[in-house]
Amino acid sequence: MAENKTSMLHNVVAREKSIVRNVYLWMTAGLGLTGVVAYFLASNPPLMKALIGNGMGLMLVVIGEFALIIYLTARLDKMSQSSAIGAFLAYSVLTGIMFSSLFVVYTGAVIYKTFLTTALMFAGMSVYAMSTKRDLSGLGYYLRMALWGLIIASLMNFIFRSSGFDYILSFLGVAVFLGLTAYDTQKLVRMNNEYGSSMDEDTFTKMSIISALSLYLNFLNIFLFLLRIFGRSSNR
Repeated sequence: MAENKTSMLHNVVAREKSIVRNVYLWMTAGLGLTGVVAYFLASNPPLMKALIGNGMGLMLVVIGEFALIIYLTARLDKMSQSSAIGAFLAYSVLTGIMFSSLFVVYTGAVIYKTFLTTALMFAGMSVYAMSTKRDLSGLGYYLRMALWGLIIASLMNFIFRSSGFDYILSFLGVAVFLGLTAYDTQKLVRMNNEYGSSMDEDTFTKMSIISALSLYLNFLNIFLFLLRIFGRSSNR
């Protein structure tokens, strides 16, 4: 068993299949944990109110999310496998706490329809990124610029409150994060190739976690932007 795993880690082609599978398993686990926590809290209004129903609780959750993101991205090379896994799962729990409020704002039907649509779109972009011969690395710069533009425009709209502009931003947000999904998926393959035959088990696990986090965030952002679109449509 150990010999087979060592052989896989030293074989670029075999490792690519394994690490892609591992990344999507971790991403799915994170999404599942987020969903369970969100649904559990939404089913227990007093507990949800105690956690995020006041300014202090909400601030602590948001600070915790930012702290975990910084911890994972800045200290990944120095932390242990268990620390990386723990930080990722903790982030998923905190996100679930934040997402519990969505069940108050939107109906269950809208949430489930949005999740299914997100999953199909996300899967489609992932398959495209894995199967296309086109190099998507050049898109990284433009996608990052588009993301910053989206953030700035969203902040401006938070001040001026234009529902029409918010609707347009939602479509743009879906497009940007679909692009990032394809880019990050292909980036995972490139990173695997760059290691050649020198990857160890610790690096394999931590690379899986940080890649799973990137795709997890892309999925959630697509979901949130689509939720705004479907939520607006259902209210007409």
